[in-house]
Amino acid sequence: MNCTTRPRTVILGLALLLLAACSAPPPDPSPDHPTPGPRWLPRPGTAWQWQLDGPIDDRVDVPVYDIDGFENDAATVRRLHRAGRKVICYINAGAWESFRPDHRNFSAAVLGGQNGWEGERWLDIRRLDTLRPLMAERMDICRSRGFDAVEPDLLDAYLNETGFPLTAAHQLAYNRMIARLAHERGLSVGLKNDLPQVPQLVGDFDFAVNEECAQYGDCAALTPFVKAGKAVFHVEYALPVDKFCKRARRLGLSSMRKKLDLGVWRQPC
Repeated sequence: MNCTTRPRTVILGLALLLLAACSAPPPDPSPDHPTPGPRWLPRPGTAWQWQLDGPIDDRVDVPVYDIDGFENDAATVRRLHRAGRKVICYINAGAWESFRPDHRNFSAAVLGGQNGWEGERWLDIRRLDTLRPLMAERMDICRSRGFDAVEPDLLDAYLNETGFPLTAAHQLAYNRMIARLAHERGLSVGLKNDLPQVPQLVGDFDFAVNEECAQYGDCAALTPFVKAGKAVFHVEYALPVDKFCKRARRLGLSSMRKKLDLGVWRQPC
């Protein structure tokens, strides 16, 4: 029996096999072709350590570490993973830093006023087209080193004197862009401060990171995260623990006291 007299099902099967053989293989994982996976979603009350200064001390008995993404390599992340920890990658999303290895990639046009920290200047977050690839590269570093999540700092530029006429709408657009970049890479992402926009952004972010809500009397603004089953990682610097821990526990926050240098020392609730 020649090809013209074969059953239609055989012909169809051969055609499908040929089509599969000729199809291009899927692209390799790369910054241009992220391959997202299931994200880690920390729950309210999860204990944590936040250390941005000095060699990482992995002896703190908590399930979550938040550490600097540039200064800690993949081996450090693997060591923490072997100890059963999830690891958050700290990056600065709202300011340029003169001491980072990518500082020359930022054009002068996006640099604003100083933000009070040596070597840092606010970024013009209206320039999504310019900042998107730069922030994507930073998150690619987090992903390549094996981090589970990202803590993008300074997501509340519109509340500060930056040198740019920033509005709440600019901040919403920028913060949502940051969240999408993380999710495209399979990383969970935390909303850093920006309490006025928590109701609009709680659906875009997987957890929150807050500094000093107790000192300023606005910790209740973070309740939407807790109600959504998402952790709120919270620190105070000036208040002693007996001044904020009771209320923090009642609100479902993961709270501790830290020194401003964010070294190893911590005093948890």
